Amino acid sequence: MKATTVLMAGLLASAFATSALAQSATGGTGGSAAVGGTSASTLGVGATSQGSSALGVGGSAAGGAHQNVNSNVSNGGASGNLNGHAKAQANEGGTFSKSMTHTKVHKGEVSSRTKTMAHEPGGPPIKSTTGVSTGQ
Repeated sequence: MKATTVLMAGLLASAFATSALAQSATGGTGGSAAVGGTSASTLGVGATSQGSSALGVGGSAAGGAHQNVNSNVSNGGASGNLNGHAKAQANEGGTFSKSMTHTKVHKGEVSSRTKTMAHEPGGPPIKSTTGVSTGQ
């Protein structure tokens, strides 16, 4: 029996416009991939308002013989720029699920992109990409 493939991209995709007095932006993306008893999900969210910025990324992986999850956020110093990456993968032999999210806050704009992929031997890989960008 062939396993069912499920992909969900865009679990979170939001953007709020800026106003003349309080310049702010927020946005994020997330996604999941699952096939053959493996699953991987990542999420990234960023916000900026009046010179302050915040960013968070994370991920999870389950199933299969091997799981790998990495996430990090780097600070751009006094400029308030932030850059975050999250990556998750689970695999069992040639069957794997993976998700990657890149979110950044730069010059009052928040952008985020999530890519997911699932693959079972004998079939084509199933891919999805979702993204959001919001600014002043």
